[in-house]
Amino acid sequence: MRTAALLAASSVAALTFALAGCGTGGYTSGGSQGAGKQLFVQACGGCHTLADAGTSGAVGPNLDDAFAQAREVGMTSATFTQVVAEQIEFPITDTSTGAPGMPAVDVTLPLCEDVEDDAFCVDDQQQAAADIATYVAAVAGTGVTAEAPTDGKSIFAQKCVACHTLADAGSSGTVGPNLDQAKPSRDLVVDRVTNGQGGMPSFKGDLDPAQIQAVADYVSSVAGK
Repeated sequence: MRTAALLAASSVAALTFALAGCGTGGYTSGGSQGAGKQLFVQACGGCHTLADAGTSGAVGPNLDDAFAQAREVGMTSATFTQVVAEQIEFPITDTSTGAPGMPAVDVTLPLCEDVEDDAFCVDDQQQAAADIATYVAAVAGTGVTAEAPTDGKSIFAQKCVACHTLADAGSSGTVGPNLDQAKPSRDLVVDRVTNGQGGMPSFKGDLDPAQIQAVADYVSSVAGK
């Protein structure tokens, strides 16, 4: 799903500026790191790189780069939690630099009462934001790297959910084609994931051939079912 610019660029100054704008949502606490990781992969991983989550999105800033610099100068995970939660709940949707803005929270974390079928959604946006913020604050910029997934559904969850709708994966991305409607063949998925086309990037530098085959097998077997 399309999340952009949680934090502007990968600089300590940007983090400090974001913190200075905090206060509209109150102090964030009580987040679950485990729940936050799952939510991050679903809601944010398509646009942000975060090693611990195994995501490599490039629409928004690389969160490992941004937080690593801030950790070096002594900023703490507690501070990061507040920054991330505020950016999710009260995003800058239009930036002065022309860079992509962060979508509104209703787009990033849609409420289940507002979506249909099995699309990704949350029951409580504030709690979901707290969970994601707690997770990102704990792991971003620490050098921890997730084990690369090998099954197709997990690969799809890390790399594809932000842009594509696929009922079996619980995803509702609209950047790329609705896969349940398109029902792509295995060979077509292999080609698109390997080579990209139009707005879709190539993943051949990010996924090995076995992973590409696995995600192609998964998508072609469940799309439209």
